[in-house]
Amino acid sequence: MTRVNYKDLSTAILSLTQGETDEIALMATFACEVHHSDDRFDWTGFYRVTAPELLKIGPYQGGHGCLVIPFDRGVCGAAAGTRETQLIRDVETFEGHIACASSTRSELVIPVVNGAGRLLGVLDIDSDQPAAFDQTDADNLMELLNTVFADVG
Repeated sequence: MTRVNYKDLSTAILSLTQGETDEIALMATFACEVHHSDDRFDWTGFYRVTAPELLKIGPYQGGHGCLVIPFDRGVCGAAAGTRETQLIRDVETFEGHIACASSTRSELVIPVVNGAGRLLGVLDIDSDQPAAFDQTDADNLMELLNTVFADVG
C-alpha cells in the first residue's frame, strides 16, 4: 500500500505549478498529483465557488462526482460554509452527507482560500476505507494548498 510522502508530494506540486496563477490549471495538477500519491485516495478533486453559497465540480480524479453542492449540504458544503477543514472518519455519522459514491466511507475536505482571503472552493478527498485520514493529512494538504493558491485572483 502506498502512503503519501508529503515532502516528495510538496516538491512535485510546487515544481509543476511554479509561476502558474490559473485556478483551473492549478486545481487539475494538484488533484492529479495528490490522487496518485496514496492508495487511500479513492476520489480527489475540487468543488469551486461559482455563485454565492454554491459549489460546482471542478478538476478531479476518480469516478463521477456531484455536479452542484450548496453550502448548506454535505461535507463539502460544511467546509465551504464554515471555512473549516472537515475530517470525517465515518461519513454515515455526518448528518446531511451527500453520497456521490456509495463506496465512500471517510472524507477529508479542506477550504481553498487565496492570499487575499477569498474562498475559491474546497479540496475533497474520499476514501473507501473508514477513518482513512488524520490530522497529519489535513495539516500537510492545507499548507500545500495555501502555498499553491496564494496568488490566484
